[in-house]
Formats: sequence, structure tokens, C-alpha cells
Amino acid sequence: MRRPSTVRSPLSHTSASPFIGACRGEVTEYTPVWFMRQAGRSFPEYRKLRESHSILELCRTPELAVEVTLQPVARLGVDAAILFSDIVVPLPAMGVDVDIQGGVGPVISNPIRTAADVERLIPLEPADGVPYVIESVKILVKELEVPLIGFAGAPFTLASYMVEGRPSKDHALTKSFMHSEPAAWRRLMDILAGSILAYLRAQIAAGVSAIQLFDSWAGALDADDYNTHVAPSVATIFEGLADDGVPRILFGVTTGEILSDMAATGPDVMGVDWRVPLDAARARMPLNISALQGNLDPALALAPWDVLEAKARDILERGGGRGHVFNLGHGVLPSTDPAVLARLVDYVHAWRR
Repeated sequence: MRRPSTVRSPLSHTSASPFIGACRGEVTEYTPVWFMRQAGRSFPEYRKLRESHSILELCRTPELAVEVTLQPVARLGVDAAILFSDIVVPLPAMGVDVDIQGGVGPVISNPIRTAADVERLIPLEPADGVPYVIESVKILVKELEVPLIGFAGAPFTLASYMVEGRPSKDHALTKSFMHSEPAAWRRLMDILAGSILAYLRAQIAAGVSAIQLFDSWAGALDADDYNTHVAPSVATIFEGLADDGVPRILFGVTTGEILSDMAATGPDVMGVDWRVPLDAARARMPLNISALQGNLDPALALAPWDVLEAKARDILERGGGRGHVFNLGHGVLPSTDPAVLARLVDYVHAWRR
């Protein structure tokens, strides 16, 4: 089932692609598979690049972003590529001073703490603010024979970085701002929703075949807070993409308690982490959901093959074949052996219900 990275076939971005077909809930020849954070991290070629380039430099240099994006497609045989970038990439163009620090993550030197801080934000204009992302996408869609997934961070997750100033375990400053400054919070959500929508539409115009919205930290919220303070902005994004004709995927971590609430915001595909069995997740889904994506625990890629195989089989059986995109329940761990991922891809492709 290997798919070398060559010139994309004219039908690769349509339902002729198993990935796109599965996202639409169609019957496909086999269960398609790709991995979050498949580009980079576990590849020695990527680690070599990181010796001389920061993550943001890689993201802002199209030839390097293209190289990293392509690496797993040929080596792993996955059914989709995902653009190598980071969810904080658009923030500098919005007036946010961000750096990605090793061992820490995104660190922001001018965090949002007041209503005045919100008003100084600049709504994103993708052509001016992130032209290198658009250029990377245009190059990739000429090189790939599998669909390219574009992505962005969701409003709450980006807001958490912007308010906290760095990754947070409790998101206390973010929740405090949400409740103590409700008008400023709504304004922040509106600015982010509009900017994210523009960013994703620019990626679609450049040629991506699907988009994924990462709401990595939404699991920190209860259902009431999510539905009141976050869901409207997410729904605005998905509604704004409704006529663009590409599958829309939503994913968050530790979101089992709000999975159905997230799904109700309007995605076509709901990403599920490893904490919720796929059959249980499917039972919670509203009618707008065509497919589920997930949901192998990334740590199991480090386990003996018989353990990994048994869990993969269980996930495939619970996924039900139709309307299932196999993936991890979070990103590939840096210590993962790419050969194990390639073997897993072959196993998923060979599985039949």
C-alpha cells in the first residue's frame, strides 16, 4: 500500500481518495490512516534540520516546510499529508510576540490580560501575514499524490496561549479572564474566529483538500463553559467553511465529557482521543458527523508489536470500517520508531471487517 510522493493525480483531492471518502462517510476500499504530528519529530531527517533551524524558521521557509511535510508520506505510506506548521504561526501577524522554546512550547512576551490588550490585536490578513504558508501549500499540492490537510488552532486554545503566556496545566488565567471580562472575552473570540476562518480559507484556496481545527485545550472546560463561551466561535468557523467543499475535522484532548458538544459546532469529522472508545463516541454524535478519526494511544506505538496490533484491531473493529479515519489519539511521540508507524499503516490497510 505504499504511496510514493510523486505528482498528485487529478482525482486525489476528491472522493477517489480513501481519506476524503471516509471523511464523507462513504464506503472505501480500506480504512485510511494518517498520524497527527507525522511530519517531523520522530524522523532523523527532521532532527537534522532542527540542528540548524528553529521550528518557526522551518514553518516560515516554504522549501523546508515542504520537505518536512513530504517525509512521512513516502516513508510511511499514509493516506494524507498534513502541512508542517504550528498553530501559533499566525499570531505574530496579529501583533502577538511568540517564540517556540524547546522543552516549553509557545511563549508569548506580550500576553492578553485586559480589554485594552484585546483591542490592540490585528485581525489576520493571510496574504500579508502568512504568505509562506500559502506558498508551502501551493508547492505541496503539486508534489503530492495524496490529499493535503491544512489546519489551525481553535479560538479557545489560541486564547489560552495568548492569555497564559505559555502552556498551562490549569488554564487559570484564561478561565479567570473569560468570567471576569466577559465582553473582552467575546471580543477576543470574535477576532480569533474571524482570523482563523480567513486563515483556513486561504489554505483551501491554495489547494488543501481538508482542514483540521485543533482545540487542544478545550478539555479543560466543562460543558456549560464550553457551550457558552467557546462553541459559538467554533461554529462561526465551521459555518464559514460550509460552502468550500472540503471535509472539516475537529479535534481536542481529554474532551470525552464535551465530545458531543464539540461535534454540535458543525464539523464533518470528529477526532477522538484514546480515552473514549470509538463505538461509544459514535453513539454520542449528532447527525452532522460523517466520520470519526482516531484513536490509538500514541504511547502504544512504543509497545511490543503484538500489543500494538491487538489494540489497532480493536480500534478498527470499534470504528466499524465505514466513516473511520485511523489515527492516533494525539501526536506522534518523538521517540517513536518510523518503521513501527509504517508497519501499522500496512496493518490498517490490510484489515477488513
